Amino acid sequence: MDLENAKVQMRKGILEFCILHIISRGEVYASDMLEELTSAKIMVVEGTLYPLLTRLKNSGLLDYKWVESASGPPRKYYVLTETGKGFLVQLEETWIELQTSTAQIIQDSFHHHNPSEKS
Repeated sequence: MDLENAKVQMRKGILEFCILHIISRGEVYASDMLEELTSAKIMVVEGTLYPLLTRLKNSGLLDYKWVESASGPPRKYYVLTETGKGFLVQLEETWIELQTSTAQIIQDSFHHHNPSEKS
């Protein structure tokens, strides 16, 4: 199994959750989302982000509005819909459950298979 591929798949699995969280803070421009996701090491390229934003919008989870810009063309800012807010709450509950379960498994594995202990 390819380690880098496994890491990418783990990041992809939480990408939608992270995007919804970023948008939940208020109106956000796609390039700002991209910057935050990149700085958090959830590597995303525009070719991944924009289709995902379109899919989330088509699913009714987010919407956007155009805002005039003094320095160029209007900018598209994304916001969560009421449906998106409810969806995010459910994802947060699942995230907490997954964190707890994963931590328990990792902790149990560490205690049962500590390499410093003699078998």
